Amino acid sequence: MIKKYDDHNKNTLKSILDNLPIEGTVNTWGDEIYFETELEIDEEKTQREVEIGELAFWPPGKAICIFFGKTPISESNKPKAASPVNVFGKIIGSEINILAKLKNGERISLEIAK
Repeated sequence: MIKKYDDHNKNTLKSILDNLPIEGTVNTWGDEIYFETELEIDEEKTQREVEIGELAFWPPGKAICIFFGKTPISESNKPKAASPVNVFGKIIGSEINILAKLKNGERISLEIAK
């Protein structure tokens, strides 16, 4: 389940929700999954330091990022994005453990739960 950050990056969240489902090919970078999209979303309250479980949009790469642990440039146990991202939500619950099993090249889909 994902908790939406309605008050954080409203334009990013709206763009994501308006375009669901969004599918892509998994790329991994440490304990981060990202996948390219066709979305054009401007920077909005960007940040590099993120929390485990947070979902973000990476404007330069037109990619959705899912952080579930340390990245190669982390300075602590928290994830750190390669460059500024627009955080729009957070995975809550045990679903986050599944992310570590995904491999480069696998298909992924972000959609509304039924």
